[in-house]
Amino acid sequence: MKNRKVFSSAVLVVVLGFFLLGTFLGHNLLSAPTRKENDIYQQLKLFSQVLDLVQKSYVKEVDPKELIYGAIQGMLTNLDPHSSFLKPEDFKELEIETKGSFTGIGIEITIKDGVLTVVAPIEGTPAWKAGLKPGDKIIKINGKPTKGMSLLDAVKLLRGPKGTKVTIHIYREGFNELKEITLVRDVIPIKSVRYFTVEPGYGYIRITNFQEKTPKELVKALTALEKENKPMKGLIIDLRNNPGGLLSSAVKVADEFIDKGLIVYTKGRIKQQNMRFEATPNKRKHPYPIVVLVNEGSASASEIVAGALQDHHRAILVGNTTFGKGSVQTIIPLPDGSAVRLTTAQYYTPSGRSIQAKGIEPDIKVPFLDPECLKKAEKKTHVLREKDLAHHLENGNPKSEKEKNQPETQKVKEKTPKDVYKWEERLKYDNQFQEALRILKSWHIITSVKIK
Repeated sequence: MKNRKVFSSAVLVVVLGFFLLGTFLGHNLLSAPTRKENDIYQQLKLFSQVLDLVQKSYVKEVDPKELIYGAIQGMLTNLDPHSSFLKPEDFKELEIETKGSFTGIGIEITIKDGVLTVVAPIEGTPAWKAGLKPGDKIIKINGKPTKGMSLLDAVKLLRGPKGTKVTIHIYREGFNELKEITLVRDVIPIKSVRYFTVEPGYGYIRITNFQEKTPKELVKALTALEKENKPMKGLIIDLRNNPGGLLSSAVKVADEFIDKGLIVYTKGRIKQQNMRFEATPNKRKHPYPIVVLVNEGSASASEIVAGALQDHHRAILVGNTTFGKGSVQTIIPLPDGSAVRLTTAQYYTPSGRSIQAKGIEPDIKVPFLDPECLKKAEKKTHVLREKDLAHHLENGNPKSEKEKNQPETQKVKEKTPKDVYKWEERLKYDNQFQEALRILKSWHIITSVKIK
């Protein structure tokens, strides 16, 4: 009787699997199965045999639900780094996260070459303040090796109640040994857009990730900057270390600066996965040059925005080649409250470039320099000029009224909100930002040159 019970459960699993197979393939179960269907049937039979073996002979009793969940997770993880199974609690947390709030250390991670790797720290979070960088390899979490660990398991270990601690060991290129970092978990900031006036006429907008509210926050930032700076001479959009987010938000952000044409399109294996996202005419015009900052931490949705603005010649891209995550993940809810995150297509820029594993190349490549190098360079020996010589002749041209009224030093005015982390001081030694600003400030000079 015992053997019959085990055999019955095995047959049930196989029959159920075969029924689902027939349903998904659109075949009637009474029709003759194809060779491919027979192959799948044999594998389902093998799965059911292993399931029964575990239930019957494993050292301790295991919840069948956990076994099935684990099998599904293993199947999806084996496909690519971004496909995964979400248990009901994980699915709920993902929904909360896309709305802009969760508790943890604030990093986007992926599996790269089999190693848990940081894509980018989120601005203002414990990970960002601790100095984690794109490309850092997380070798241990709370003493537990991450080798062979799934992304979801890693996320669970990194997240936790506010105020609790988590210790990670990281390896970075140039390190002689692992570095131990202890972080205190916190609520990750909801705000995804920060902005301020760099100097009269020039604005700066930082987008940390793409959430539901990001497009509205962008419009608010642009409205404030354009009101404060009349005329607006140029804008810097900073997408560095932006790990991505919602596709819909990325499309709306790009659409804000593009009046017509394709923004991004996707190509998958089936027709329903092929989508095109077109720009719409804008009531708000932004008639000024734009420079977009990107780096190896700019991924997914931020690559869509950068690629669209570049292809439409709406902005100049400055920095380093982006991360190269050009795949589309579709969240498919399941009846028990769980969900499947499945890679279903790939992104392409308007000109037909695939982002996947290649990234977006900046128009002007500017490697990031250590701020300490720039600080030292600033302290270099003073260069002697004519005005420094004793008894030098004064300039004979009288000062204009504009020059007389011009203050000796132009103090940079900070724009609210006040949660900007001393932007001016940080960006003063940010060579990529400084290059972007130089490009904007020389724009009218370059465009005024006449070529005969």
